[in-house]
Amino acid sequence: MSTETATAPQSFEFQAEIKQLLDIVIHSLYTEKEIFLRELVSNASDATEKLRHLQLTEKSIHDADRALEITVTADEKAKTLVIEDAGLGMSGEELVKFLGTIAHSGSKNFLKALQEGGQKNSNLIGQFGVGFYAAFMVAAKVEVFSKSWQIDAPAHVWTSEGAGSYTLAPAPEHTARGTRIVLHLKDDATEFATKHRVEDILKKYSAFVSFPIKLDGEQVNTVTALWLRSKSEITDEEYTAFYKFQAHAYDEPRLRLHFSADAPLQIASLLFVPKDNPEKFGMQRAEPAVALYCRKVLIDSRPKDLLPEWLRFLKGVVDSEDLPLNISRETMQDKALLEKIGKTVTSRFLKFLADEAKSRAEKYDEFFAEFGIYLKEGAALDWTHKDALVKLLRYESTFTESGKTTSLADYVSRIKEGQTEIYYLVGPSRAAIEAGPYLEGLKARGLEVLFCTEAVDEYVMGNVREFDGKKLVAADSPDAKLPDAPKPPSAEGDLSDDQVADLAKWLKETLGERVTDVKSSDRLVDSPALAISADRMMTPQMRRMMKAMQKDAADTPVKVSLELNPRHAVIKRLHGIRSTNTERATLVAEQILDNALIAAGLFEDPSKMIARLYKLLEQA
Repeated sequence: MSTETATAPQSFEFQAEIKQLLDIVIHSLYTEKEIFLRELVSNASDATEKLRHLQLTEKSIHDADRALEITVTADEKAKTLVIEDAGLGMSGEELVKFLGTIAHSGSKNFLKALQEGGQKNSNLIGQFGVGFYAAFMVAAKVEVFSKSWQIDAPAHVWTSEGAGSYTLAPAPEHTARGTRIVLHLKDDATEFATKHRVEDILKKYSAFVSFPIKLDGEQVNTVTALWLRSKSEITDEEYTAFYKFQAHAYDEPRLRLHFSADAPLQIASLLFVPKDNPEKFGMQRAEPAVALYCRKVLIDSRPKDLLPEWLRFLKGVVDSEDLPLNISRETMQDKALLEKIGKTVTSRFLKFLADEAKSRAEKYDEFFAEFGIYLKEGAALDWTHKDALVKLLRYESTFTESGKTTSLADYVSRIKEGQTEIYYLVGPSRAAIEAGPYLEGLKARGLEVLFCTEAVDEYVMGNVREFDGKKLVAADSPDAKLPDAPKPPSAEGDLSDDQVADLAKWLKETLGERVTDVKSSDRLVDSPALAISADRMMTPQMRRMMKAMQKDAADTPVKVSLELNPRHAVIKRLHGIRSTNTERATLVAEQILDNALIAAGLFEDPSKMIARLYKLLEQA
């Protein structure tokens, strides 16, 4: 007998596949029960959207003046939750097809995917449109009242306890167009009949649904999906209000990027850079905060695999209609596609920063001063976007005023003819680097040096290695090969080459294992000596890091190559007294080495030096 003409309740058995599906949904599908409400509201939104499109082509629609909205009613006393839409509605036959059989629900494909993929694909719902069955996680009984948009179609009520059967009966004649789902909640799910709990879930997952969602008569979704609107229609005030709502923020965003793309994927995104770095002052590591949506329905508020880790400071939304969602919509079934979305969004954001740096340099410099640490992290670790990131790095240099920065591209544009290296120095501050001996030789040759003053800089430079065909070289490393400098005019008392070689030999014997080599330097102008670490990998920063991680890891004595400035008065006088006062010459030699180690950041134990200084003071 046709379901459209039946007047008495009819009983039906679920198909075997539906029984299997219900068992999976109720017992092992979702990690969070609250997901059921998102699924039902999403279905209601889809049905209402279809009705809105139908209104453009059909003249005769039942209850045509009914407002297109979704209403949710929570009743703690009755232990019920009602979700009602003003959408297409369903006829009796459609209720049987969509809810009781395999024909149109997508259940068959879902179960096939389970069998083929096993545990790997055990979470596949929104992809097959079977989210309705999530209602049985929380409901002991589900009633579905539905009236088709077709004027002459009677209303029906579909009822099931999710066990093995369901009934279909005529619904009251006054049933409005659309679908009303009544959930009679289980004893352990009565929390979903409380207004505040339902409101929290709706705001979390369905805040941007196109149609008004009213909970007990009050509209819940008051903020529009701004990312889907045209930029020309949105004011700065609207952007700021959306940022504060989405990011739970109180400040105003420093930068924003609003874009959409149709190829290779359909993406709409609205990204914000906060005013302040959330990790400065030693605050805890920021969590990803760019939410992932599919057609305005929240999939994950903090997706860890969407954007690279170094973009964790961003806030905002990414929405894609191309997502093949897993069954709970909680994670992506297709990781490759998620990565493609992430690469597209990341590339657009990097292009946006490049445009900012070019057209609004001062504003970009302010951004980099606050968030540059993240870009440096990306340049060191993200090989996919490394080239774009390196171009965005900024450093002070010997050619910039204090507080002003330069890019690597600008450095290369000023590079001397024949120069094949980009020089940099690592130190705690610009002032500390400028006070050290390592700049002297480069400044004398007119070579530019970048100042790397953040802890991460040495690691970044070591991983980036080159830019535009030029090697990045630490000016205080053994690898730094400087071009010949013009020789200063000879002065009275300058040491000859033989005298320098003789002094270097004596110093090597006197200092013993503390130095691997002693030689004349072409790096020095005003300082008497400098120390170069003999171990290229064991830089001062690396040594301190190892010391912090493991106290005994850096207890081995520091070994360096000592370079001398034969034109300096201290070196000349040392050469003079080493044959007449060996004891004092030895004290001076050891002090020269310790001073060089201090300048290099390699000096660790001052106790011996202090005792030596007192001896020198006594002799003075």
